[in-house]
Amino acid sequence: MNIKISMKKLLTILLALTLLPLWGLGGLFAQDAKVIHVFVSLCDNKYQGIVPVPKAIGNGQDHNNNLYWGCGYGVRTFFKKSNEWKLLSTRGKNGVILERLVFKHATKNYYLVADAYDGQYIKQCTKDFLNSSCGNGKDTLHVDGKILGIGGNSVLVAYIGHDGLMDFQLSETFVNTDKVQRDVIILACYSKRFFSPHLKTANVNPLVWTTNLMCPEAYTLHDALTGYVNGESNAQIRERAAAAYSRYQKCSLNAAKGLLVTGW
Repeated sequence: MNIKISMKKLLTILLALTLLPLWGLGGLFAQDAKVIHVFVSLCDNKYQGIVPVPKAIGNGQDHNNNLYWGCGYGVRTFFKKSNEWKLLSTRGKNGVILERLVFKHATKNYYLVADAYDGQYIKQCTKDFLNSSCGNGKDTLHVDGKILGIGGNSVLVAYIGHDGLMDFQLSETFVNTDKVQRDVIILACYSKRFFSPHLKTANVNPLVWTTNLMCPEAYTLHDALTGYVNGESNAQIRERAAAAYSRYQKCSLNAAKGLLVTGW
């Protein structure tokens, strides 16, 4: 039998066969899976304008002992101990990102991707977060037999660490182009004041950010995400975050609620 196929049709078939393994019932990404991408700028006495912390936990090139990652209330340690999240993957990186963790929620179809940025690259970490918040910097990740959308493909992006915008300026603009609104959490000192000018055109929904100095340890993020994956309102999520901060920092709930706010 002599079958003739045009070059254009042949290319279409080949492309479909190439992409076939990537498609689930929900399209290119894992069906209904939602991704939270957390950008952690490691605490760094040398390269950041912070009040110095003990040397052992303030080395931005040592993620294993860093205040915001490997310490007891760091993102890696705290989430690994949580009953709500299961660690699926630990990936060593080179250069800017020292380690990437991927968690799956215990009962909901949510994944959490957390990146530990070398502290000297806080500016790059900040820009990557801002680009993701407005839908740029879209990327994918293969894990657990699925393809997850990360960066600008995430439903929620979070920044944890020193507020580098208090020390440096950014010339870039962060404009939303895909008309998708993403949720954001920014746990850094005075984050509402310093991040809001860059997010005005990003079409974001600020779930939790700050009005004053704060310690951006993982319990605040963890408890805020508990409310988030359960579909709670901005106010309820902020309430959870404030309660966690009050409990661990041993300050009044009113003080924590004055520090951690929601919305514009």
